Amino acid sequence: MTARRTPRRLLAAAALTLAAAGALLPSPGATAATAPQARVFMVNPVQATGDQTLADHKDAPGDVPATAYALAALRNLDASGGLSGKWVSVRSETGKPATVDRAASYDRSDDGFEQVMAYFWVNEAQEYLQGLGFGTELPGANDRVQPVRLNQWGADNSFFTDKKAEIRFGKGGVDDAEDAEVILHEYGHAVHHAQVPGFGTSPEAGSIGEAFGDYLAVAVGTHAVRTYGWPMKADQACVADWDATGYSAAPHCLRRLDGTKTYADREGEVHADGEIWSRALFDIRQALGARTADRIIVNAQFGFAPDTSFEAAARTTVETARRMYGAGAEAAVRDAFRAREIPGV
Repeated sequence: MTARRTPRRLLAAAALTLAAAGALLPSPGATAATAPQARVFMVNPVQATGDQTLADHKDAPGDVPATAYALAALRNLDASGGLSGKWVSVRSETGKPATVDRAASYDRSDDGFEQVMAYFWVNEAQEYLQGLGFGTELPGANDRVQPVRLNQWGADNSFFTDKKAEIRFGKGGVDDAEDAEVILHEYGHAVHHAQVPGFGTSPEAGSIGEAFGDYLAVAVGTHAVRTYGWPMKADQACVADWDATGYSAAPHCLRRLDGTKTYADREGEVHADGEIWSRALFDIRQALGARTADRIIVNAQFGFAPDTSFEAAARTTVETARRMYGAGAEAAVRDAFRAREIPGV
């Protein structure tokens, strides 16, 4: 079995009522009769509150304030009453299956909360890609039901497995599915696999995969914050602030999108080397704006080989920018890769 691994390196009790959680922020459509409600983290507790002192303490509900949660609409559900629908199907192997009718009452002490987080954020990611035109004017990018298993691993690790095209979330340290950016990172691997089956068979391709997962996590999280009016009180370029509280010093970050690494700084470890590629993607976003950048970045990936190099992938992305948006976009994308000193661009 081939897996895309994301090692984690080397809140009010469950009975809290909606009335007691008066600080919860509704998302658009929250009052629509056709949209079941759920309680989710606004990306994650660190981003929602700006409090770098928050700690996990084994799912203790009172250690995360009510202001870290939001009410959100669960969209694209099927009629089963469980967390399955058009773009995602969630199951838990250690807790009871979460139900839609209880989705607004779970907090982080319940296994059901992680299941709700996984459903909401995977659906949010695919809706974001659909909003960019993937699946309509552009080819679909993992536009299928994404299987998700929660609490499969006691270790602090989550991954996407090629064999079953399934995402699995662990619960060592901070439960991984409590941090939307971890969920979205793993979904990035699923997107890559759907675009190019078996993607990531060389060290540089693997690094690109890790980088895209980090980038997609920030892109979708930022879009949700802006769309729903949720607060963003931590550094946008910092990935998985909440998950990282168990093993990093404040300000907590799993990885960053705005580092200074260049091609000469490669270490041969995909997560570390991915910060070269993710910085280039982040610079493209700053230069061209979110929508244009993300359409180019995702569309270019259809042209990557499973074992692509940084050089080949950069050239494909530059050409995609030229084809989609012309010489100005081409120059901006080229400049971003040249700043990372990627050869041959």
